[in-house]
Amino acid sequence: MSELKDDYLDNHYIHRSNWLRAAVLGANDGILSTASLAIGVAAASDFRDPIILATVAGLVAGALSMAAGEYVSVSSQTDVEQADIERERQELEEMPEIELLRLAEIYEKRGLKKQTALTVAKELTAIDPLAAHVRDELGINEISQAKPIQAAFASGASFTVGGVLPLLVVLFLPISNMEYYLYGSAIIFLILLGGLAAKTGGSSISKAVIRITFWGTVAMGLTALVGYLFGVNLT
Repeated sequence: MSELKDDYLDNHYIHRSNWLRAAVLGANDGILSTASLAIGVAAASDFRDPIILATVAGLVAGALSMAAGEYVSVSSQTDVEQADIERERQELEEMPEIELLRLAEIYEKRGLKKQTALTVAKELTAIDPLAAHVRDELGINEISQAKPIQAAFASGASFTVGGVLPLLVVLFLPISNMEYYLYGSAIIFLILLGGLAAKTGGSSISKAVIRITFWGTVAMGLTALVGYLFGVNLT
């Protein structure tokens, strides 16, 4: 049975949704925010040092912020889930008959006949009533359950990887027209990320690439505009 479950998960993409969402968000933000920050400074400066300083600062602060933000956010979701599970546990102790009928009603709404739904509810309740209600009434399962540490690590690590790419551009490409180098390389990185994320998640690659390229262009374009408008010569 365990092998059958593993084979089932290997053939589907939903079990990747939690870490994939955090990783894609982190990498996308790492590329986009770090490149945008570097472009904004590059548009206002003819010197490499302030661009490097801004990029490194953005990379470090962004990675820590993403990891902490994901941990806090997903932990809040976990707290809500645990509170609902505890409430469900109390309801099962105080009114098991009503909870049984509620579970049977859920199965009936999914298409089972009334008597069949009640039979299924009784059999599942006999095995593990709390697990049955958590899964079918609350909609919490192993795949969807929040994992704060996993999300924080995936987001922070992927932000770092994404942020290093614009930093390499700042370090090694010519300072003249640096903002154009940053924009072009960031778009390439974003396209690769969008394609990889779509392939990993089993979704449309073209849609992912178009979406990520459009919003990346908007973000970096507006940041460059701010740098040009202020026109501060950073030394």
